Amino acid sequence: MTDLPQIMGILNVTPDSFSDGGAFESVDAAVAHGVELVAQGASIVDVGGESTRPGASPVDVKTERARVLPVVRELVARGVPVSIDTRHAEVALSAIDAGALLVNDVTGGLGDEGMGRVIAETGVPYIVMHWREGGADAEADYRDVVAEVRNELKNRIATLIVQGVQPAQLVLDPGLGFAKKSEHNWQLLGRIEEFGSLGHRLLIGASRKRFLGKLLPKGAPMEQRDAPTAVISALAARSGVWAVRVHDVPSTRLALSVVERWQAGAAT
Repeated sequence: MTDLPQIMGILNVTPDSFSDGGAFESVDAAVAHGVELVAQGASIVDVGGESTRPGASPVDVKTERARVLPVVRELVARGVPVSIDTRHAEVALSAIDAGALLVNDVTGGLGDEGMGRVIAETGVPYIVMHWREGGADAEADYRDVVAEVRNELKNRIATLIVQGVQPAQLVLDPGLGFAKKSEHNWQLLGRIEEFGSLGHRLLIGASRKRFLGKLLPKGAPMEQRDAPTAVISALAARSGVWAVRVHDVPSTRLALSVVERWQAGAAT
């Protein structure tokens, strides 16, 4: 039987995230939600202090640290496994010192040349997302999106290993929604198993993204994207993905329970 993916619960402590901006801006609200995510079935809570939505304004290191560190410390004190969602090496190191177990970097180390050194020296797992300059606003131009994303991630892996990062630390993320059109995202998902040849664990972050909104009536509430997100989580489980990063943990937990029962039934 295939191991079920870990569920990474998203905790945005920002005023401008596309899905829940401002909902968990206070430390108390953020910590309460992080504890709730684990109670709902998340294996780890991903704390982020900078929105990466299209058109978002960059956040300086001082502001980002002030947003995330109190939340990381409080969650760790309550026994919650925490990852830090940041492109800044200084923020990553501070969060690790505060107890974060993993770094999730949407730039895959391209956003801060010091990130590789931090990951190498601390030994924590590192999520390397596919990124092109400009992030979510970058031009999406591919002949074969799967082959090109795979090759660009392969190059990032090689660079990080030269910087001293151990291969076992690396988790790959194809970067759905970042310099990708809707059809690119679906092609990456449909051929996700092709990334397995790179020899690293995979994470999928499709939750509530724009390409899922296109499946719904115009103007549908953001929460209606949780159903297709849960379906993707189930299909990702069948493809051997290591983790899924989601806003709504209960729907994905339920979808993975269906996969688990399905596999158990097939094994009898």
